[in-house]
Amino acid sequence: MEMAYTVTVFIFGLVFGSFFNVVGLRVPIKESIVRPPSHCTNCQRQLTALDLVPVLSYVWLGGKCRSCGQKISWIYPLMELITGVLFAFAYWKLGFTVEFFVAILLISLLVIIVVSDFAYMLIPDKVLLFFLPLLFIGRVLSPLTPWWDSALGAIVGFGILYSIAVLSKGGMGGGDIKLFFLLGLVLGTLNTLLTLFIAAVIGMVVGIIVLKARQQGRKTPIPFGPSIAIAAIVVYFYGDALMNWYLGLW
Repeated sequence: MEMAYTVTVFIFGLVFGSFFNVVGLRVPIKESIVRPPSHCTNCQRQLTALDLVPVLSYVWLGGKCRSCGQKISWIYPLMELITGVLFAFAYWKLGFTVEFFVAILLISLLVIIVVSDFAYMLIPDKVLLFFLPLLFIGRVLSPLTPWWDSALGAIVGFGILYSIAVLSKGGMGGGDIKLFFLLGLVLGTLNTLLTLFIAAVIGMVVGIIVLKARQQGRKTPIPFGPSIAIAAIVVYFYGDALMNWYLGLW
């Protein structure tokens, strides 16, 4: 029975991942997420149900539009698959609990901001404001220990990123700063600091690889949102274990 539930949650994740692609691509440019219906951005053909099956449609169509042959970004099926896997993993770890819904909200937020940051180098305020009250309610119903760690984490997360932005004179985006406020609310103080550290390491490694591959200068902008998202997911599920492992080294 547990396997059936896990598979069901995975399928729901695939479907939601497809929707999150739409949100991440349309909200930053102030387009409706409902109108117009999903369509090819090259030939404008409205997509049919067969074109919109998460992951599978991309494989069936060979990654191209059925009508004009325009290539479809691999980001779409990747984010669908990642969402499905993370939803299923969250259920496997947490079961149908209040904390499971906190995890689903966090994963949903991070998937959307990754899509948006990849496409536009932007984390939309509308998305953050939508998830803020939901995550707050989730943390009230499933509080951290101690309960005030959420509030302190939010303040610390926002404060550190804001300080970095001021000291670096714009080296940190406003969306990243606000995102860390929400992450602090969910993760608490120590795990927020751990997320920032891991995100910085990931961002540095990715930055070096990308700049080397593109032969571009150090001032070339690289989205930081995906690094934050990876770090936040790792810390959400394994932050305490990582902390205990690190402290055990001393």
